[in-house]
Amino acid sequence: MLNGKVKWFNNAKGYGFILEDGKPDEDLFAHYSAIQMEGYKTLKAGQPVSFDIIQGPKGNHAVNISASAARSGEPAMAIETLAPLQHEHEDILAHA
Repeated sequence: MLNGKVKWFNNAKGYGFILEDGKPDEDLFAHYSAIQMEGYKTLKAGQPVSFDIIQGPKGNHAVNISASAARSGEPAMAIETLAPLQHEHEDILAHA
């Protein structure tokens, strides 16, 4: 497995590009079907990821892509953690 970061990912089109650590000039094609996660498969720009590389018809493709937020030293935030933050934000707006 190699490591890198998401350069960009378009949810509507279902693809984007990943940059391998140490190789900032080589874009790796990333298709949503190669993302290893449950539910809605998406990536965010700057997100640390682990992946393998295969040769595709038009260049290298990242496959077996998995988010690796813990590798960056920042713990991944679970959906359960985000929900209370959203409600706090709504309360602030309601009292403004």
